[in-house]
Amino acid sequence: MTQVTVSIGSNIDRERHVLACLDALTDTFGDVQVSRVFESEPVGFEDGRNFYNLVAAFHSTLTVGELQAWCKRVEADNGRLPGSPKFSPRTLDIDLLTVGDRCGHIEGVDLPRDEILQHAFVLQPLAELLPETPHPEVGTSYAALWAAFTNGDQHLWPVSFTWRGRTLSHPD
Repeated sequence: MTQVTVSIGSNIDRERHVLACLDALTDTFGDVQVSRVFESEPVGFEDGRNFYNLVAAFHSTLTVGELQAWCKRVEADNGRLPGSPKFSPRTLDIDLLTVGDRCGHIEGVDLPRDEILQHAFVLQPLAELLPETPHPEVGTSYAALWAAFTNGDQHLWPVSFTWRGRTLSHPD
């Protein structure tokens, strides 16, 4: 079993789609660890709808290609149209961040995902969820990477969010 991390985002009917994704993850992979849920301003989008973002970690025996196909299937099940423009509103966005310590272009997926080091809405929840885990490529813990993160123009904040009777987050 390999630890997998995914980022989850939505800016259309955000709560419903994030809940559906978390249910699908648990139904498929069993025990899932989940970060706090953050609201963030869109990065690179012309449409000003804010996102909900979080990171989930779980264990799986699926290959990278099978995991990617699973992510795309759940996105489609939640109304995400394949081939939609990159910077357009989305019901659900599930991105593979890491699959164990694999690095490189594997079965059509670049691992670890570049966004880990580029976007606060990925790095902050990942650092909170797995603070001591080292980034597979650079070897620095996610907590240390977050502490050194300098892209201060990305604004995000925790929001109240409950899933299956469990409070995942609340505003500070």
